[in-house]
Amino acid sequence: MGRTLAPRTDTTVCQTRGMRGVERHPVLSAVGPGLTQIDTFMVGEPEFNAVYVVAAGEPALVETGPGADLPLVLEAMGTLGIGADDLAHILVTHIHLDHAGGAGALVERFPKATVWVHERGAPHLVDPTRLVASTARTYGPERMRGFYGSTVPVSAERIRSVSDGDRIRLGDRTVDVIHTPGHASHHVALADDATGAVFTGEATGSYLPWANCYRPALPPPEADVERALDSIDRIRRRRPAALLTSHFGAIADADEGCDRAADRVRTWSETARWILEREPNADAHEVAAAFRARAAEEFRSDSGREIDLARYNAIGSIEMNAAGLTRYWRKRWMSEDASGS
Repeated sequence: MGRTLAPRTDTTVCQTRGMRGVERHPVLSAVGPGLTQIDTFMVGEPEFNAVYVVAAGEPALVETGPGADLPLVLEAMGTLGIGADDLAHILVTHIHLDHAGGAGALVERFPKATVWVHERGAPHLVDPTRLVASTARTYGPERMRGFYGSTVPVSAERIRSVSDGDRIRLGDRTVDVIHTPGHASHHVALADDATGAVFTGEATGSYLPWANCYRPALPPPEADVERALDSIDRIRRRRPAALLTSHFGAIADADEGCDRAADRVRTWSETARWILEREPNADAHEVAAAFRARAAEEFRSDSGREIDLARYNAIGSIEMNAAGLTRYWRKRWMSEDASGS
């Protein structure tokens, strides 16, 4: 049984200057009563990364975006009238830099805000050294800095850890915590009691609204197909009024969204399995080649046009899914061999 927790103590366009000196225009969109979506224009692109503001007796931000997007988030918060002493809560679905990389800088600017994160992820916000190093290995140091900017630690006294079934009080509304591993072992979804909407993070993968296209998000080292499918089912069983995804935006038909997300997890997983069973010496590059062909076919089916692979692949890439699923299947087969199953 979960705990009830409290801290210890329409569309608007605004303009700010991005990290590369290019004018950016964060878009604010109402996605439900008291819920505002902010497009952080991650890597300079619209409809890639969303954070959400919950208007409550104790206002909350769901996700932070990466450190590189901090100026846009701050500009948007100002447009919404949320001052330095107003923000009470920062909730993150998981600690990856595009979701929580801005947390440390935000708590410096909002001194009354408490950061809520799954108990397994909390230590990595206090000391993000390993997280940053892992991201640098994946992207390369220069590309990582361009994508994510700086990551500032969060003081331990500003963090509250959560686990499955916990309830976070935001004054006059509450948010329920749903443990949703598969993308990451510490991933949670967050259900808003006032609207019935669920903030899904990457539990349902990525939704590309410009193409009405779904794609898995199963990176190494913690990709887990069974847990990902179970997490999607857990979200579905809540009968959400809408899915509020981090990549990107609101999905009004939650059942359809869950169906399509689960279908893509199964299809990509089985594609990787087929290649690795047929060619035991195949590596993630060969799996990625098959995924590129599959992605083009799915994009064409979903959108009715040819894939823009550079945009499709800019975040949560095909290569990352290939590495995650290759690792998943090899690890699973080793475990089955060791157990004799």
